[in-house]
Amino acid sequence: MNITIIGTGYVGLTSGTCFAEVGHTVTCVDNNPEKIETLLNGEIPIFEPGLAELVQQNVAAGRLKFTTSTEEGVANGDVVFIAVPTPPQPDGSVDLSFIEKVAREIAQCLTPEMGYRVIVDKSTVPVKTGEKVAQTVRRYAQEGVEFGVVSNPEFLREGCAVDDLLNPDRIVIGSNDDQALAMMQKLYEPFVAPVLVTDINSAELIKHAANSFLALKISYINAVANICEAAGADVEKVAEGIGTDKRIGRAFLNAGLGYGGSCFPKDIKAFIAISESIGQPFDLLKEVERINADQLTRFLDKIREKLWVFRDKKIALWGLAFKQNTDDVRESVALKLAQAMLDEGATIVATDPQAIGTAQRFGNLSGDISYTEDMYEALDNADALVIATEWPVFATADLKEVAKRLRTPLVFDGRNLLDPEDTQAAKLEYEAIGRSVS
Repeated sequence: MNITIIGTGYVGLTSGTCFAEVGHTVTCVDNNPEKIETLLNGEIPIFEPGLAELVQQNVAAGRLKFTTSTEEGVANGDVVFIAVPTPPQPDGSVDLSFIEKVAREIAQCLTPEMGYRVIVDKSTVPVKTGEKVAQTVRRYAQEGVEFGVVSNPEFLREGCAVDDLLNPDRIVIGSNDDQALAMMQKLYEPFVAPVLVTDINSAELIKHAANSFLALKISYINAVANICEAAGADVEKVAEGIGTDKRIGRAFLNAGLGYGGSCFPKDIKAFIAISESIGQPFDLLKEVERINADQLTRFLDKIREKLWVFRDKKIALWGLAFKQNTDDVRESVALKLAQAMLDEGATIVATDPQAIGTAQRFGNLSGDISYTEDMYEALDNADALVIATEWPVFATADLKEVAKRLRTPLVFDGRNLLDPEDTQAAKLEYEAIGRSVS
C-alpha cells in the first residue's frame, strides 16, 4: 500500500520506516527542511537501536522517501498518518494546534479525483480528537471528497521501538467506518499480532489509560521502596516476589528515581485534565505524580545526608538520558537531579553512552558542569558517584576502579544497578533505592 506519514519525529520516522520494511511504499513529510535534508543524506536525527540501518536500506530499496510537501504526501498516500507533536499546555491539557493545522492542510490537498483516503491519528491525543479532525477536514475540503478518520495509537518504548513496531503485542484500530477499517486491516496484514477494533473514542482512551497504568506501577513500587527502607527490607526481593504473580507481572516494578521522558509525564497530566474536563476527576493519578516528584527529593536528601553540603563538592554523574538505549533527555530525571545539585554549588562531570550531545543542546543545564565520554574519567577526585540512568555499561562497571578513582568512596545508585555485596567488597559506601544496605 501507499502510505504517508506527516511528522518525522520519533513516532513518525520509526513508524514510517517499519511500514516500509514490511513492504509498503512510504512518504514521510516534515515542515523542517533541515531535518528532511539530513534524512535525504542518509542520517537520522535521533538515536534508536537499529533504526538508522532500516532507514538506509529502505531508502535504497525505493520504499521510503522524504519531502517537505504535504501536497505531495497526500497525493501519494492512500492512508495518511498524522504523527505531529501534542505538547502539554501550562494547565496540563494537550496543545492540539499542530493536529488541527495538519488536518487543515490535508483537507486543502484532497480532491475528489484522488478517491477515498484514510486519515489516521497516530499522535497521542485526547478522547474525541478524531471527531474534531473529521469536522476540520469536512470544513476545509472540496465538495465530493471522500475520507475516513481512524485512531491508531502507538505503543512504542524508546530504545525498543523498532522491535515494538515490527513485533507488536497488539494493534489498536479505532474506526466507525467500514471502508477505513478494511484498509487499515490490509495495511497491518504483514504484522503478526492481535488486532483490536474499537470505536474512535475508545482507541484514543486506550493510549492514555495504558501509559497511566504503567506510570502507576512505577510510583507504586517506589512507594513500596520507601517502606522497605524504613522496615529494613530489600525492594528488589519484594518486586521479584510480587512480579512473579502472573496477574501483576515484573515489568515496570523497578524502584528508582521515577519516570520521565516525553510520554509519561505529559500523558499523565493530559489524562488528569481530560478526566476533569468531563467531570470525572482522576485523583489516583495526582497521587502517582506526587510520589514520582517525591522520589527526586528523597534521593537528594540521601546525598545531602552523606555529603552535608553540595557546595565545592565534585560529583560524577553517570547518566543523562531519561532511560537506557536512547539519547532523549526530555523530562529526564537525571537532568533534574543534576540541576538541583548545580543549584546548590556542586561541580558535576557527567557522562552518558548516547545523550551527551542532546544534553548539551537541549538540557538547558546551568552551573559548573562538564562532560566526558569516559565514565571512569568522570570519577577522578570526585566526592561521590551518582548513577541516574540504567545503562547496562554502568551495571557492569569495574568497582575496584571506581573506588580507586573517587576521592571519597560514596556511591548513590538511583537505579539499583549495582550489587550491594559487590560494592562492599570494593570498599564502597553504597546507597540505593529501597535497599537496607550501607
